[in-house]
Amino acid sequence: MPTSTSPGQQAFGDIAPKFAQLTDEVLFGDIWQRPGLAPRERSIATVAALIALNRTEQLPFHLKRAQDNGVSRDELAELITHLAFYAGWPVAASAITALRALDTAKE
Repeated sequence: MPTSTSPGQQAFGDIAPKFAQLTDEVLFGDIWQRPGLAPRERSIATVAALIALNRTEQLPFHLKRAQDNGVSRDELAELITHLAFYAGWPVAASAITALRALDTAKE
């Protein structure tokens, strides 16, 4: 059973307990743990999808998670630059803003 400090419980547990449970147990407990991709690769794919789909609300969490999974700040900036040409300049600019905010939060 997920704890109240798990990502899903923190983000959604107060309003949507089942959604929080599925987030913790299925998404992070199963999908993110499958052996087919390393966590670093999953983070790169997730960040790329969030940027391409302009899902800015979830992006800060996953940028941080990507760094925790070994993706450097410079690699994230390069990923965003690359995506500017495939997903669009505006979504890349928004992602740069999110990456800057993550850097600022560390200080």
